[in-house]
Amino acid sequence: MDTTTPPPAPTAAAAAPPAASTAEDKTVAIVSYFSLIGFIVAIVLNSNKKTKLGAFHLRQMLGLILSSIVCIIPILGWIIFLGLFILWIMGLISATKGEMKPVPLLGGLYQKWFGTAFD
Repeated sequence: MDTTTPPPAPTAAAAAPPAASTAEDKTVAIVSYFSLIGFIVAIVLNSNKKTKLGAFHLRQMLGLILSSIVCIIPILGWIIFLGLFILWIMGLISATKGEMKPVPLLGGLYQKWFGTAFD
């Protein structure tokens, strides 16, 4: 008969960001998509109370902002701008729904490149 004690139940990681209410999560996520100023405000809001949803959408928007630099190329830049605008709308819709859904084509790369940013 085995009299060993069962292993202790797993506990939450100490480094995990504290849970915040859904409204606070969505606020940071949505504000991050409103221009460069909104992005900066969202960084400040997220630094006060870190949330996974907020950090996820901050990384998505950082990628979109950096990708928009390519838009200075004549003619091709307008096509890229239109594509980035569509991706921006899709990211904003995802943030308003409270989903951590990356933008198509580039969102997975943004999460990979900026993996620990804003955590």
